Amino acid sequence: MAVKKEFTKFIIKGGHPLSGRVKISGAKNSATKLIVASLLTSDECRFSNSPNKLSEMEVTSSLCRLLGSDTHIKDDNFVIRTKDIKTTKIPFEYGNVNRISILFAGPLLNRCGEAVIPIPGGCKIGSRPVNFHIEGLKKLGCSVEVKDDFYHLRCDRLVGNNIQLDYPSVGATENIIIASTLAKGRTMIFNAAIEPEILDLVKFLQKMGAIIEISTDRRITIEGVDKLEGASHTIISDRNQAVSFAAAGLASKGDVFVEGADQDDLITFLNTVRRVGGKFEVENDGIRFFYGGKFKPIALETNVHPGFMTDWQQPLVVMLTQAEGVSIIHETVYEKRFGYVSELTKMGAEIELFNTCLGGLDCRFANKEYYHSAVVKGPTPLRGEEIIVPDLRAGMSYLIAGLIANGETIVNGINYIDRGYENIDEKLKGLGADIYRV
Repeated sequence: MAVKKEFTKFIIKGGHPLSGRVKISGAKNSATKLIVASLLTSDECRFSNSPNKLSEMEVTSSLCRLLGSDTHIKDDNFVIRTKDIKTTKIPFEYGNVNRISILFAGPLLNRCGEAVIPIPGGCKIGSRPVNFHIEGLKKLGCSVEVKDDFYHLRCDRLVGNNIQLDYPSVGATENIIIASTLAKGRTMIFNAAIEPEILDLVKFLQKMGAIIEISTDRRITIEGVDKLEGASHTIISDRNQAVSFAAAGLASKGDVFVEGADQDDLITFLNTVRRVGGKFEVENDGIRFFYGGKFKPIALETNVHPGFMTDWQQPLVVMLTQAEGVSIIHETVYEKRFGYVSELTKMGAEIELFNTCLGGLDCRFANKEYYHSAVVKGPTPLRGEEIIVPDLRAGMSYLIAGLIANGETIVNGINYIDRGYENIDEKLKGLGADIYRV
């Protein structure tokens, strides 16, 4: 049997403006949660526009099969049925691959009354504590014991309750929504996250028979039902991919049409593009991004939706290295989000980090020793170097940096990038990039 070759790095030769059309896939941050939610029913669920080739999707579907699911995958269609739950324990190694395992608590508790979940890992961008998840599950009547690096969760039946989140955590909001759909009574989540991926989850659960209302004051109300049924759903497009290709096209002084980019989910980013001096045109099937002259410096703070997304600041920072002046970025979501900057400075970027809040937003990291503000000086020519990817979004920003750098850039640790971007090298080649795997 032939051994499949493992590719570990990208080689990029920069200096080629990107041009052409690229199609983005379904949002993996939505797809993985929808698949987990499908375990709430023994009926079949069908998804289209599913990013099936992503490694994170492979991990999620593999875990579902281990728990008892039957899955069928073809092109961008994903079909799953979990007639019976075979085990309520998720192996330890799944906790270290990504953070999806904690989301299985709700389906396992509702169908089996217990769940054994490994304490999760994930990208090294900050603490990303799961205490919001655990406290929310406790509020729903679940007992929690920590033993041997696992959460041991048990309940007779989950019961609705009022849950106040100290921070509008996306994962915790998703977890509580999934768990409470079959709980007895009503659950109200205060200070909930309201990202597009949350709305996609709510729409799918509503199709299954759930009763969920979203108020304008970040309050989500779930009325528990006795049973959920199978449903079909089209997954929303990946707004992170849209931003990544937009930034790559703009930073390379090119002209890229991003098929599937949705203006509704990108309003804040589009406003930022305009402030920086980039150009865009919204069409029915996507958005065209193109270079319109020199880039201008800006001051920006990341925030929860509808603010500027934390996953968008890395490609933006690469763009700002080419702006004429000094830009300021204040990261308010993850305390270690700027861990990728050291490799950009090795490539010639002039970026200085500060542990003070360089912005006007209330920040959880004020008066703490986290370097969560950045000052970016431009324009600075980037040069090709050998660099190492620390996390998914940083990895994509390194590809953009390599595309605009002089000479050859070697990007190691591409497994992170493959978690969130299907065939990224082939798509970039289609836009004129000189990139290949080794």
